Amino acid sequence: MSEHALGDGELWRLLADTLGDDAWLHADAKLIAGGKSNLTFELTAGNRSVILRRPPTGNVLPSAHDMGREARVIRALGPTAVPVPEILLEDRTGAVVGAPFYVMSKVEGLIIRDELPTGFADTPAEKTTLTNTLVDTLAAIHTVDRAAAGLEDFGRPHGFMARQLRRWTAQWEASRDGGVSPVDELGKELAPLLPDDGPIGLVHGDFRLDNCMVDSKDPGRITGVLDWEMSTLGDPFADLGMLLFYWRESGDPIPALTPAVTALPGFPGREHVAQRYAAQTGADLATLDVYRAFAHFKFAVIAQGIAARVASGAMAGQDFGDLSAEVESTAVAGLEILRQH
Repeated sequence: MSEHALGDGELWRLLADTLGDDAWLHADAKLIAGGKSNLTFELTAGNRSVILRRPPTGNVLPSAHDMGREARVIRALGPTAVPVPEILLEDRTGAVVGAPFYVMSKVEGLIIRDELPTGFADTPAEKTTLTNTLVDTLAAIHTVDRAAAGLEDFGRPHGFMARQLRRWTAQWEASRDGGVSPVDELGKELAPLLPDDGPIGLVHGDFRLDNCMVDSKDPGRITGVLDWEMSTLGDPFADLGMLLFYWRESGDPIPALTPAVTALPGFPGREHVAQRYAAQTGADLATLDVYRAFAHFKFAVIAQGIAARVASGAMAGQDFGDLSAEVESTAVAGLEILRQH
């Protein structure tokens, strides 16, 4: 898979030239497990490692997997308070490995998925510190000075949520496998509830704990925010709704695709996350449930897209099982949030 996804050797020559070290002519590549959309490889030469991101092999949905946008926003955030890697190399032509890609520095730290490392954030106080730091990082993203970062034209924020609903509905139609689904029902109920225009900020698009790297010795420090492929200018509540979707509490169903480490004893719940965000940004949470329901719609579509890519062999041999129940239960939970709103 590495050879197929990374071209015929031109990559290594380009890396050697860019990084000024011929050791990259004989580098190793390892697919990093966990990526369900773009493919992420760790490239190693001697004692140095870098990270390469590229789209999945095979056919991809229109507008998805835009490497250029991802590299641009990471580069723009370098001087800001948002912790990001350094972009080392970018190719938008697709000539080198058969698809656009970029290479970034490897950020040191922990990616926390299904469990906490032994001895890390053992106490409720440390888990709260980790939670607060994550939320504060999201607030920092949303309050970036877009003009200073050169991101004023990074998206079309007006009409953002209506456009998001249309986009994810189109993705659903492109990936679905037939039949009437709660996903259709959720999309129809969301349409009249989403705001025409909300607040404007830089939106990450998939902000959650395991898309960040945390200092291995300090749960109060995030060393890097990763996976910017869906970033744009838009309504920051879209990010908050997604974070709350990912933030599982004790007693919640265990998801098939995403980690549930926050369901461990000692982690604050979703209400704490929302209130911390409001305290950091001054946001009014009155309409938050609509965004939470939209997050369920979006993730149901994402799950269906993953299922379609697995079936087509475009996920580097990764297999996540039958996702039809996950798609349906995610949409049903979103309907429940709306109807309790």
